[in-house]
Amino acid sequence: MLRIRLSETGKKHDRKFRIVVGERRSKRDGKVVDTLGHWDPRNNILVVDKEKYAQWVQKGAQPAHSVQKLVK
Repeated sequence: MLRIRLSETGKKHDRKFRIVVGERRSKRDGKVVDTLGHWDPRNNILVVDKEKYAQWVQKGAQPAHSVQKLVK
């Protein structure tokens, strides 16, 4: 089962996140199927390819709660 979730990048106190599609059982920062965008919480910058997001949801990928809140 596929899951749309956040993957951490950046330094220890300067985290940035990628919005990725990956297998539910894989590690948070492990192997990914597709990258949909990124989020910088410090500067409140969110970039998401909404067409790709909609396609993956239609294919059956389940977004994590945090990703659902961001994309709204």
